[in-house]
Amino acid sequence: MGEGVGVATERVLSEISGQVCRIEAAVGDRVSEDDAILFIESMKMEIPVSATTGGVIKELLVATGDSVTEGTPLAILET
Repeated sequence: MGEGVGVATERVLSEISGQVCRIEAAVGDRVSEDDAILFIESMKMEIPVSATTGGVIKELLVATGDSVTEGTPLAILET
């Protein structure tokens, strides 16, 4: 089997607008569904962004301090 064959990916999207205030997971980390990957500060609250499914963090698309809007891709999971 060639590299990448049979590997599915899923994007984790922001559901709110705000600023990335804390990143909990790193590339290569294994996460379970509902594990917090990062936190977005919005309206003076820190809102967790959770993994939508179990897998491995393939890529983080944002950094602490980045501003995001609803629908912004935040991370890619390899499932």
